[in-house]
Order: sequence, then structure tokens, then C-alpha cells
Amino acid sequence: MKKLEVFDPAMCCPTGVCGVDVDPALAQFAADLKWVEAQGVAVARHNLGQEPQAFAANPAVIAEMQAGMDRLPILAVDGQIVSTGLYPTRAQLAHKLGLPLATADKPRIRIPVVGGGCEPGSGCC
Repeated sequence: MKKLEVFDPAMCCPTGVCGVDVDPALAQFAADLKWVEAQGVAVARHNLGQEPQAFAANPAVIAEMQAGMDRLPILAVDGQIVSTGLYPTRAQLAHKLGLPLATADKPRIRIPVVGGGCEPGSGCC
């Protein structure tokens, strides 16, 4: 079983999804971690403000933090750092963990059609 560890910066609660001003990226990342767990990956999330011992026990994480606190969050898969400085998307997590991403799980981009669409001879297609 793969293991994903997330080393978060100090936040008000373990996930950062608390208070009156919730960052939508943190809410999405929390949902994506639940999806990762549902795929059979063990997930451990460590908050610097609440669990500093997890950071201190990992020399690779300490080295990243010495390079700058902007390296947080740090993600490690099976002990190897795979991401620093941002919360990856579900697609990026799936790639880093070698998980298949079903069509329903992929992001969808909608491009609005302006002016009724592409007409023959209009030069748009």
C-alpha cells in the first residue's frame, strides 16, 4: 500500500478548512485527499502548528524547510518528496501516486460559444 504524507504549514486546524475565511484550494485538496484514500492509499497529514515532531523526525522535510518556509506544503510518497510549495490537483496527485483517473474524476473545462458557434466560412474552424 502506498503512503502519502502531507506536511502543511501552521494552520488553525489540521486541514485548514476552518474559520470564516476558508481557502477554496484547501477545501478542494481535502476532498482530493479523501479521494486518494478511497483509492487505497494511506494518507497522513501533518500540521506544523500542531504536530512539529513529524517535521523534526523527517530529515528531507527539514532540509526543504531550511531552503525556505515557502516550500510548504511538502508532499512525500513512500518517503520520497514529490511536491513542494503548492497543493496539487487531483490529477497531479493521481499522477504522482500512479493512480488511474476515471473520466468522471478529470476536470472539465467549458468554453462558452459566443455568437452562436462556428459557421462555415467564418474562419473560426
